[in-house]
Amino acid sequence: MKSLAVYLRRYRKESVLAPLFKLLEVVFDLLVPIVVAQMIDVGVENNDKPYILGCFLILLLMAAVGMGCSFTAQFFAAKASVGFAAALRQAMFDHVQTLSFTELDTLGSDTLITRLTDDVNQVQNGLNLGLRLLLRSPLIVFGAMLMAFTINVRCALVFAVAIPVLLAVTFTIMLVSIPLFKKAQAGLDRVTGLTRENLTGVRVIRAFCREAQSVSEFEVSNRTLTKLNEFVGRISALLNPLTYVLINLATVFLISNAAVQVNLGGMQQGQVVALYNYMLQIIVELIKLASLIITLNKSMACAERVAGVLQVKTSMAYPAESSDLADGDDAVQFQNVTFAYKGAGAPSLRNISFTVKKGQTVGIIGGTGSGKTTLVSLIPRFYDADAGRVLIDGQDVKSYTREALCEKIGVVQQKSVLFKGSIRDNLKWGDENAADGALWDALETAQAGDVVRDKPGQLDFKLEQGGKNLSGGQKQRLSIARALVKKPEILILDDSASALDFATDAALRKAIRGLGGGVTTFLVSQRIAGIRQADQILVLGNGSLAGCGTHEALMESCAIYREIYFSQFPEARAAYAQVGETPEGGKANG
Repeated sequence: MKSLAVYLRRYRKESVLAPLFKLLEVVFDLLVPIVVAQMIDVGVENNDKPYILGCFLILLLMAAVGMGCSFTAQFFAAKASVGFAAALRQAMFDHVQTLSFTELDTLGSDTLITRLTDDVNQVQNGLNLGLRLLLRSPLIVFGAMLMAFTINVRCALVFAVAIPVLLAVTFTIMLVSIPLFKKAQAGLDRVTGLTRENLTGVRVIRAFCREAQSVSEFEVSNRTLTKLNEFVGRISALLNPLTYVLINLATVFLISNAAVQVNLGGMQQGQVVALYNYMLQIIVELIKLASLIITLNKSMACAERVAGVLQVKTSMAYPAESSDLADGDDAVQFQNVTFAYKGAGAPSLRNISFTVKKGQTVGIIGGTGSGKTTLVSLIPRFYDADAGRVLIDGQDVKSYTREALCEKIGVVQQKSVLFKGSIRDNLKWGDENAADGALWDALETAQAGDVVRDKPGQLDFKLEQGGKNLSGGQKQRLSIARALVKKPEILILDDSASALDFATDAALRKAIRGLGGGVTTFLVSQRIAGIRQADQILVLGNGSLAGCGTHEALMESCAIYREIYFSQFPEARAAYAQVGETPEGGKANG
């Protein structure tokens, strides 16, 4: 919690004024039993009605002032807690944006969503209650004890014994429940993750008739979370009955001792009433304190989880300024690059080396899990290579600022992601200052011009979250157009035309090849037809570079490439064998 205090600096004044006004309210609350005692011992006993009326007016005035102090404290506490939560949420979001893909993969989106929403809300509630009640309850408790000593020392000893016992019980339950609340929040992460997985994958679940199994899995996870919350709730619920029992025992001892003192003439009846009122105040405040401690326990557990995200440091460091960039013929170069995902048992890429000239089109193909996406992810520095170097324009990618890399590279990833808003808003992610003419040019190149023209409002057509009101092919074409709007020097299409038909795919590749400005294009594809005309083709097999060259050269030299080709064009296998080659690629005997 201490590490989060920095986000409360802007609200120092409110953080001081809220408990200060609560302190004033406490003073008036503690004076009430004294006024009541005087009303009984002086006004009632002497039948002095003007004195009773005067005491009554004083009580009304104290109540009004106390209420005003309470409202003022609530205002300042709410302002501080809401502002703190807003600053904390913004800081978390900004921090998450700085993390590399490695940290995001490790943390997971489910826990990040929970910590950005539920955990921050819990911290906000805890701060709000803490500013108002964290000082009020102890002040009332100890203040009541001190006021009791001013009335009768012997009776006040009951307060002196009862309060430490009550505090011991309270803090014991708090220490036991805090770790359990942390486990409960971790369980909420799991339920959130399962919920997100089932909602995003609902089509697949229904396609395989897995509704019953999904419901069962969620029920098990939800039941586990429920049992944990019930367990920690039962422990926290012990606080109220235990404090009630202890405080009522103390009240019994107080009244019995006070009765003896009254009989002996050492106390007046009004003083007994005052002592009893102080004991009632302690009961009320301890009930508040019990609820406050439960909330604070949750808040502290959530604060630690939030602080844990803020303490995660990115594994990537970007320079403040890009170094003097060379202007050679090489657009991208891999030099003995090896990379492994964090926690993976083996590298995803091993000793990869190749060079791509500016303006070339590079096709990347290989079996599932061969490292195609991993390879192109190293170019925009989504990940850093464990060994070797990745060069862009002759400079290590680590020498570029984040902004310089974003300007140079346009990426269309495997999963098309569109955001809620108009088509124009989505396309302007590539260049927020782009004119409509530039947007239409990008749409035409991406073969999405007709798609947009057929929509009501055209560029102003509203997309649902994730582009759910578009087909898969339409989403892919709009994603490609968004990348083209920024006019990148290096364009990476990571299997981003998989939902397009062959004719549209061919037209798209032809349009991309016709782009001016020497755009270097990387095409990741499962289809040889999509990369056959590339200037060079990289063939990956189990994370290694199995072949590199043109289609014709690879058909001669790379067995993996040949097998992929024959699997997609089986009719070519017989024709290829007739010209003197076996399916394995060696020369036929005879």
